[in-house]
Amino acid sequence: MVKEAFVEIFGSAPEWVVQAPGRVNLIGEHTDYNDGFVLPVAIDRIIEFAARSRKDCRVHLHSVDFQDQVEFSLDCIQEDAGHPWSNYVRGVFKFLETEGYSLKGADVVFGGNVPREAGLSSSAAVEVGAVVLSMKLFDLNLAPLEVVRLARKAENEFVNVPCGIMDQFISALGKQDHALFLDCRDLTYRHVPLHENVKIIVCNSGVRRALAASEYEIRLKQCRQAVAQLRTTGMAVNSLREVNLADLEVASPVLREVLLKRTRHVISENHRVLEAVKVLEKGCLEQFGELMNASHASLRDDYEVSSKELDILVALAQGQPGVLGARMTGAGFGGCTVNLVRAEAAESFAKAVKEGYRKALGLDADIYVCKASDGALAGCSTRSQD
Repeated sequence: MVKEAFVEIFGSAPEWVVQAPGRVNLIGEHTDYNDGFVLPVAIDRIIEFAARSRKDCRVHLHSVDFQDQVEFSLDCIQEDAGHPWSNYVRGVFKFLETEGYSLKGADVVFGGNVPREAGLSSSAAVEVGAVVLSMKLFDLNLAPLEVVRLARKAENEFVNVPCGIMDQFISALGKQDHALFLDCRDLTYRHVPLHENVKIIVCNSGVRRALAASEYEIRLKQCRQAVAQLRTTGMAVNSLREVNLADLEVASPVLREVLLKRTRHVISENHRVLEAVKVLEKGCLEQFGELMNASHASLRDDYEVSSKELDILVALAQGQPGVLGARMTGAGFGGCTVNLVRAEAAESFAKAVKEGYRKALGLDADIYVCKASDGALAGCSTRSQD
């Protein structure tokens, strides 16, 4: 798609075509910015870039998805409020230059099929893809964790979204037919094999996450407040990752009810991720699904980031034959659910949930039957031969 668009716009073939995937998180929600554990997968929905270098310092950037284009100079990279879609790429180029990497101008076309504003990390895919593209175009040698760090920095400090590191990490380092278990404190990770007879089915509620950004910041502040209050009891903790349920029971009198609920979710969710990895490695898919179900209940009741639409999608899913587990995924307040479904039931599941959702709310849910795919650093970049 983008290669053809590049030829149409710029009149000749690109030098490089690279891609980066979106992601869905199987379990471990709102734990990453608390130094906790997550278990995402890269999915077979991608953002693709086609590009060639220029001899000057100008970047000509075209978005297929927005049908829009901008031009800027590497000598003065600033946020563009009129073309916000371009800021994810601008931020990557800016911080590469800030850290001493030598760039040239470029003609770039990008686009893909990761749904926007659905909790599937289209922004992280753009950022990671832009870093990998820069490595190819300008012959840069970046270690994998540097790719992740720079992509996240673009979102945190240029786009000004305070995300954790999970999204960029899995987009860069995902592995086909595997989930990725990540410790967000020390960034150690390992790939966990997924059973070949299950499908990862994402159900998009169609509801844009209007509250997600503001409520995300509120939850972030609440977690920090909880840590500060727990310290007043003598607990030497730097994050909620370091608190267990026994500690919480002793210290709970110092926490306001809302902070107690937020803390309980983070602690229990971290435990669920650790258990999920154990049962998945043993092939105990039913137990894995039970942990997914419990995760949704905790996100709904203790972290309070679900919505009517997400709850209905989860309830519909949990009632279908062949479903192992279902939960909301992403920041919440709209977006998507993730469902682990036996392969033979995938088609009937998609039909039943779509029909049930329309009947319940009069809304259409887009259903994506996904598989775990390689990340951007797994050799999916190609030099154009045309």
